[in-house]
Amino acid sequence: MTDFLQLFFSGLATGAIYALAALGFTLLWQASGTINFAQGEFVMLPAFAMLAFMSFGAPLAVSFVLTIAVAVGVLGWAFKRGLVDPLLKYGMMPIVVATIGLSIAMRNGVRAAYSAEAQPFPSLFPDKLFNVAGVTITMGDLGTFVLAVAIVLATQAFLVKTVTGRAMQAVAQNTESASVLGINVPRMVFYTFAINAALAVAAALLVTPTYLAKFDMGESLGSKAFFAAIIGGFNNSRGALVGGLIVGVAENLAAAYISPAYKDAVALVIFMVVILFKPQGLLGKKEERKV
Repeated sequence: MTDFLQLFFSGLATGAIYALAALGFTLLWQASGTINFAQGEFVMLPAFAMLAFMSFGAPLAVSFVLTIAVAVGVLGWAFKRGLVDPLLKYGMMPIVVATIGLSIAMRNGVRAAYSAEAQPFPSLFPDKLFNVAGVTITMGDLGTFVLAVAIVLATQAFLVKTVTGRAMQAVAQNTESASVLGINVPRMVFYTFAINAALAVAAALLVTPTYLAKFDMGESLGSKAFFAAIIGGFNNSRGALVGGLIVGVAENLAAAYISPAYKDAVALVIFMVVILFKPQGLLGKKEERKV
């Protein structure tokens, strides 16, 4: 039982990071009908950006803030204006193909410009252990889980309880009606892309100390976050949290009790089961458009 709880709590921390990346999928889909298959690389790139700022002597906190500013400009505004806006009028498939190509280009670009070797990354939390009823919990796992869940819930509260957040939801539900009501639709859509960029930086800050900064770190993270978003409900931001936690815990248990070789396949198996019995996801709502 102790081993089970150990794996469970460790999986929650990993799952919370998946939830952060998955939230980006759901936000972009709701606001603009966009699926970004470079989402994992949107987490990888800020990790190297923070390392670059720290190499010039900037503390971790300052590097984090600077990286958010750069990410909002590059992964938010430039991504929207340079790739999504020109292709969106041609339908979903060109965007899917373009973002897959973008992910490959980003991985190879970082490998060529920086390094193919894994780079260490400083942890946000002290190296401390807690022992609760025989279960050892690291400060890193606890802090990662608490902070990631707090960010997801804060994003949800922003969308529900603020004027800007409600305007973004109105745009997601019906663009034409939102425009008639006087809502600046392009601005609301940009806010969604900017929030997605900021969430990617936060995910990079939390995941990189454990998994190290690698040019291909986003490949696995992006696919698991995508599955998590669908499992929880692609049109429900709270579903991203549920899906992420389910995937994180399940893959930890599968690696321990079945085989480590099956760890990366767990998300796919859960995804297939959920799609068969509840295509809209666990918390998702039925709608006409399909993912």
